[in-house]
Amino acid sequence: MSGGNVAINLCVLLWARPGAEAALAAYEDKVLALFDDHGCTLLQRVRTDGADGAPTEVQIITVPSQAALDAYLADERRTALAAERDAAVARTDIHRVELV
Repeated sequence: MSGGNVAINLCVLLWARPGAEAALAAYEDKVLALFDDHGCTLLQRVRTDGADGAPTEVQIITVPSQAALDAYLADERRTALAAERDAAVARTDIHRVELV
């Protein structure tokens, strides 16, 4: 991902491991709480029942820059939760999007 000081909009799709839907939500609650420290904004967060292969959770996020996104991803409070994430999250897809 590139883009100096240009705001970035992301659509994040998350699939829970079987039976770990609540654990995915709990993990996301923790890491999304770090957004303010990096200037990131959660615009929308929704959940599905996961039927027919749908993602468990979808998030629309705005980050102020690539540097802010990199800092969030490297945040030690976030990376310390890697085992919790691995136990709850089966798959993550991230797409750059335009808000319309």
